[in-house]
Amino acid sequence: MGETLVKHITHDEIMNMEKQERVHFSNSIGGFKSVVLIGTQNTKSQTNLAIVDSILHIGSNPPLFGMVFRPGVLERHTLENILETGLYTINHISEKIHKQAHQTSARYDRDCSEFDETGLTPEFKNNFFAPFVKESNIQLSMEFKEKITLSINNTLLIIGEVKDVYLPENCLQKDGFLDIEKAESITCSGLDSYHKTTQISRLSYAKPDKTITSLI
Repeated sequence: MGETLVKHITHDEIMNMEKQERVHFSNSIGGFKSVVLIGTQNTKSQTNLAIVDSILHIGSNPPLFGMVFRPGVLERHTLENILETGLYTINHISEKIHKQAHQTSARYDRDCSEFDETGLTPEFKNNFFAPFVKESNIQLSMEFKEKITLSINNTLLIIGEVKDVYLPENCLQKDGFLDIEKAESITCSGLDSYHKTTQISRLSYAKPDKTITSLI
């Protein structure tokens, strides 16, 4: 293979891109991302399902995750339901359901449930108010804890605490590591590109005076 040409794109060039081109470009340059389905329900028992690719690990004690909601005047049914009820679910996506998951990004009316529109199945467990996705292999129930407005662009960071986790038993290793690849979880890049993964290695804890070793 010959030498790869390097293209230099400046901030000004990014800002001068056509809107949709800039959106695709900006969402791609950060690399692969977690992609999940967020299940909610409002106080009128209307279920909602939305695909989200902005999940952030915030802490382990207690287990906290954040997700980002962009600013805008459009209705945000998922966000509104979370703030109204304080409860939601995080559901991993597999290759088998990635097309239905992607379809949940369509702007349905409030009285339309994405579960019904995509053929995915709402599942209620242990009296938890928000619906899980039955077809998902890893499911988390979440309790809303904090809303932070980022002043730089009015983006909202929603932080929740993990209350329950449902997962295939054979995916959990003795040291607590969860093999999400074995659970068939997928990842994404940009706004519309979905990917399966292949584990390269799992490495020992890095210390200045210790050689890195493989754990698998």
